[in-house]
Amino acid sequence: MSPLSARLSLGFACAGHAFMHVLSALYLTIVLGLERDWAMSYDELIRLWTIGSLMIGLGAPLSGWLGDRWSDAKMMVVFFLLTGAGAIAAGLADGATALTIGLAVLGLGSSIYHPVGMSWVIKNAANRGRALGVMGIFGSIGIACAALIAGGLTELINWRAAFIVPGAVCMLTGVALFACVATGLVTDRQRDAKPQPGTNRSDAVRAFIVLSVTMVCAGLIFQSTVTAMPKWFGERMTGLVGEGTLGVGGLVTLVYLFASGSQFIGGMLSDRYPLKHVYVMCLAIQIPLLLIASSFAGLPLLVVAGLVVFTQSLQIPAENLLLARHTPDKHRGLAFGAKFVLSFGVAPLGVQLVALTYGWSVDFWWLFLILGGFATVAVLAATLLPRESAPVPRRAAATPDPLTAPAIGAE
Repeated sequence: MSPLSARLSLGFACAGHAFMHVLSALYLTIVLGLERDWAMSYDELIRLWTIGSLMIGLGAPLSGWLGDRWSDAKMMVVFFLLTGAGAIAAGLADGATALTIGLAVLGLGSSIYHPVGMSWVIKNAANRGRALGVMGIFGSIGIACAALIAGGLTELINWRAAFIVPGAVCMLTGVALFACVATGLVTDRQRDAKPQPGTNRSDAVRAFIVLSVTMVCAGLIFQSTVTAMPKWFGERMTGLVGEGTLGVGGLVTLVYLFASGSQFIGGMLSDRYPLKHVYVMCLAIQIPLLLIASSFAGLPLLVVAGLVVFTQSLQIPAENLLLARHTPDKHRGLAFGAKFVLSFGVAPLGVQLVALTYGWSVDFWWLFLILGGFATVAVLAATLLPRESAPVPRRAAATPDPLTAPAIGAE
């Protein structure tokens, strides 16, 4: 693999992470405009995203398997085109059924990114924690921009444009990647840039069982928080954001921009310290923040929400590296697919949990109390991970890997 191919692969992987989170989070802000236009209640409308969010998890194993067996780069082309097409279809919907179908296609396309994109980056990076951290920054920026893009386009044009415009840009990016693959500028790497140490079968089984529990809990926390945040801010920050979706979208954007660097920090910690210690610490600090989150309004709420999201993202590089460490290289895409069945497959439960708890009290007090309980379960489970030593420093390579060059700054 050429240095240019490695650089382009990392660039498209980062762009794809941003697009995945932009497009899959658009509806969470657009729904506030649909409440007015379609005269439907919030809990009715948010349930239309249930099938789409479910597809993000269910499609992941097949996507990872195809990436392992066929091509990471070509599967990424499919990701850009299918996800963009789903967003455009949602924007053209003329009723609840058509909107549900469009969101389902969007979710199916989005399911490709994480199992394929994670494997793609790990294959090409020498400093894997740093690489995943940088890629995570783009994902966090995507989540942040989703609320601003959705709110802004809904206010300035209409809710349809909020789907169609970013969907079209995503498809154009897919066309660009297709051209790079077709001309040989982007090729698939057959072996890892940095081979990883092996693991025994018993530790691998134990790690996967433990990580299954922690990933389900973390997935529920993330999905519930990102689903509830626009409505949470709209009700608790009325003096700051007014009645429109643009103000709410701007504050959600601010929170996720603040948290965007957390995965880079988590990645650096994961390269430097034992992964188990980093993972348990990152999960544990979420518990008190979740338990107090519903007690604030106005500017204090903005601060607490930023810390909640920051700590949620901090754990992700360690989690991904723990999974990669205990998985054979040839099955890595499938393993990441299984992970995202768990972490994104619980998204419908997160959507339903938000709707259910909001229906109980027309507030999110019960939601954050339950999420604090999930964080506690995750910490207790993570302490059962196999022991490991601190990473051994890597020897200097005779030929620098393109992804370790300071000019890229992207491991």
